[in-house]
Amino acid sequence: MKITRRDFLNGVAIGIAAGLTPLQILQAAAEGRYYPPALTGMRGSHVGAFEVAHQMGWEKKSFATDALPISEQYDLIVVGGGISGLSAAWFYREKHPAARILIIENHDDFGGHAKRNEFSAGGRMIIGYGGSEAFQSPNHLYSAEVNGLLKKLGVDIKRFESAFERNFYPDLGLSRAVFFDKETFGEDKLVTGDPTPMVADDIAPEQLNARPIGEFINDFPLPQADRQALIDLHEAPRDYLKGKSLEEKTKHLERTSYQDFLLEDVGLSPTAVKYFLSRTNDFSALSIDAVPAYDAYSVGFPGFSAMGLEPISEEAQAEMEEPYIYHFPDGNASLARLLVRSLIPAVAPGQGMEDIVLAPFDYSQLDKAGQPVRIRLNSTAVSVRNVEGGVNVGYSKGGELAQVRGKHCVMACYNMMIPYVLRDLSKEQAFALSQNVKFPLVYTKVIVRNWQAFKQLGVHEIYAATLPYSRIKLDYPVSMGGYEHPRDPSQPIGLHMVYVPTTPNSGMNARAQARAGRARLYAMTFEQMEAQLRDQLQRMLGPGGFDHQRDILAITVNRWSHGYSYFTNSLYDDAAQDEQWIAAARQPLGKVSIANSDAGWSAYAHAAIDEAWRAVGELG
Repeated sequence: MKITRRDFLNGVAIGIAAGLTPLQILQAAAEGRYYPPALTGMRGSHVGAFEVAHQMGWEKKSFATDALPISEQYDLIVVGGGISGLSAAWFYREKHPAARILIIENHDDFGGHAKRNEFSAGGRMIIGYGGSEAFQSPNHLYSAEVNGLLKKLGVDIKRFESAFERNFYPDLGLSRAVFFDKETFGEDKLVTGDPTPMVADDIAPEQLNARPIGEFINDFPLPQADRQALIDLHEAPRDYLKGKSLEEKTKHLERTSYQDFLLEDVGLSPTAVKYFLSRTNDFSALSIDAVPAYDAYSVGFPGFSAMGLEPISEEAQAEMEEPYIYHFPDGNASLARLLVRSLIPAVAPGQGMEDIVLAPFDYSQLDKAGQPVRIRLNSTAVSVRNVEGGVNVGYSKGGELAQVRGKHCVMACYNMMIPYVLRDLSKEQAFALSQNVKFPLVYTKVIVRNWQAFKQLGVHEIYAATLPYSRIKLDYPVSMGGYEHPRDPSQPIGLHMVYVPTTPNSGMNARAQARAGRARLYAMTFEQMEAQLRDQLQRMLGPGGFDHQRDILAITVNRWSHGYSYFTNSLYDDAAQDEQWIAAARQPLGKVSIANSDAGWSAYAHAAIDEAWRAVGELG
């Protein structure tokens, strides 16, 4: 497609306002449309999304919006266009069908962490998820409000049971594997046939293509004594706290990290313990040095079966065992798309969960004058004030400040930013809000020319204990709404890679590790992250014939410097104090209420929806 000088200059102007890189500007201009899901490179917390917030949080800068004219008036203004903000708008409109609503979002796309990544490779579209990936235990955890919203959006939870082919990779003879790196374990070695169940598992236990635990562990590049100790931990555990009462054992495990439990109570060597180091990263955003041993027991980690502990409740067990299959091809981005299409029907055709997968979205419809609901991207709220029975909201877009007014406001943004934005907060509420220090994480999508190396090595997922990316897997086998997941190993596929920038064995608590990891992410360039992942993939997959220079077609790094919501950690926190902070943090102030999953200290889509429902209810 020929790009004229005028097209290019217009694209540059739009791109600069959106914080795009020159390469991304050219890509968008070449497509002739504004369509963030197709952008590659550094996504998630991208350039242009965080600078204004950092000026407020880091530099304590205030923006002079109070004296600006009120440019627009609405019934509701929502700060934050993620799942919670979109749900808040939906619930408000349900109560007030004629309401005029404005949603302000600092990123260049809606959905918050529920981001869609699109790629073109091998003559077909490949869809991936850049953040929030699935419904967690919907048959056990979802409230009536969440289920009601999903039903009205056309989501049938049972449909995922046929859309997700749980036996696809097992039927190909593929298993999970563990990669041991030479820097830590003396040699680079991939050990296949991992029988370890995952906390949120998409593969049935009988379909793991797993080896017996003893045979599997005896392939580890560890001394024989370490291998035997690990086998005993799994097959012949003892009561490692013998002589203590049940209450004493429970208290000890709640105040002892899983790492210290393995080192000091079980007696494993430091090298043997490193095998477990990142097993907790993907679901807790912390390594085992900062995860309580009791939490490890609760999710089925080895070492506890002979200790006579209180059984996990039937409800908790059922939640943990519910298969992790409730997943659109683009994760919870389809939920965000369903919400947006319901709020602004002109943005995309269709209705229901099937056609949303491939529905073409016209972003030019998001912020059109005259329509009842508008979504304003690339806009950062800098001031929220209760004024004369309403709410004035100042925001920055493309370097320009503006002020709008609403009868009500829901703040569905990162809760730790609210003290910098919402005026007249008490010191106590501001402090409570600041305690939700979100955990950083990176979801990287890599499109590879084919996945013959995985087939040759006999794996579909790899765990790496001590390398940056702790989990690498072939994308979920989900087909829905006319989209078919890649089936042929000779054709392109998306790899999902998880990097959690923890700082194990640093002596830092969970919040300090989150802050340190976030600083590390912001300091890393895309080129550094690309080199990092290429090196790791080459070392893992090279023996199967993989060549990163030949086989990598595209990379999207979804950097979430503020990722998972904080949650109570018995190593560092007092649960009763945390409950007081949670209650204090989300108190409404005048015509302003507070949503986001942060408000429930729970990093799940259903929590984001529940908090939105509560926040809208508080507005009256």
